[in-house]
Amino acid sequence: MMRLDWIGWVATAAFASSYLCKGAKSLRRVQAGAATLWVIYGLIIHAFPVVVANVVVAAMATFAAPLLRRKPAE
Repeated sequence: MMRLDWIGWVATAAFASSYLCKGAKSLRRVQAGAATLWVIYGLIIHAFPVVVANVVVAAMATFAAPLLRRKPAE
């Protein structure tokens, strides 16, 4: 079997790079992408907690962004 550790390293680099994002939209995209990579890696190594945790992170990053754009009622 081919070594696929690089997926975990790319996911780590993507999450770390999210600290460099200036806008909320780009931050959420990077976080969602990194979490997706972690889900793939978790599935490959059969690590269910990694999969579940990152499905939650990816969902939050994807679906929370529109909520942040709404302005509160005055």
